Amino acid sequence: MSTKARGLRLPAELERDIKREGSARGQSWSATALELLSEGVRMRRAPGIVFADGATGRRAVVAGTGLDVWEIIAAWHQAADEDFEQLKRNYPWLSEAQLKAALGYYELYPEEIDARLQQQKEWTLERVRRELPFATPRRGRK
Repeated sequence: MSTKARGLRLPAELERDIKREGSARGQSWSATALELLSEGVRMRRAPGIVFADGATGRRAVVAGTGLDVWEIIAAWHQAADEDFEQLKRNYPWLSEAQLKAALGYYELYPEEIDARLQQQKEWTLERVRRELPFATPRRGRK
């Protein structure tokens, strides 16, 4: 990714907020500002999507659901066979707008979601046992 330096005048309060966020995350001011700008642009382009922290870092989430975009897209690819009506039946508790937000985000940022889907495919039972032995019950323990 190429970068370009830009001059930007920020209100003092906003600069303090970015510094506080960065300190809480152990990030530089610049890294924090870039993350916030990137997420802000993505949320503006894909209404109904927010970003949340998780064990694997920041991720796109359908607002108000706790569901990651990649989870809905995985179901859309697999269980729904890319049929919107089937996707609605698979997620009856979500509104059509929420499902369309996930699909819209995927349309805008397919590389991000496809990379996450590939990452999930790599978590086989054998890998979980090898890398997360505490997550697998041990035989013979009482």
